[in-house]
Amino acid sequence: MTTFNMHEAKTHLSRLVERAASGETVIIAKAGKPIAKIVPLEPTKVDTSRRLGFLKGKFKVPDDFDTMMADEIAEMFNGK
Repeated sequence: MTTFNMHEAKTHLSRLVERAASGETVIIAKAGKPIAKIVPLEPTKVDTSRRLGFLKGKFKVPDDFDTMMADEIAEMFNGK
């Protein structure tokens, strides 16, 4: 653990965060008294329960999907 005073911590905050991200614990002190600690976060688990392609083969997209109901939609906007 390394201790930095408040002014130094404000000046070099991004460097201190990088040090914490690499696994080091950083202490910030005011008037020589420790008041805060920057610690590395634990890695988050990746949720693999929702994956791309899990519905492949379960349904079929119609060939006219991009244009289906175009006449009805145009009619709604044109007020015909």
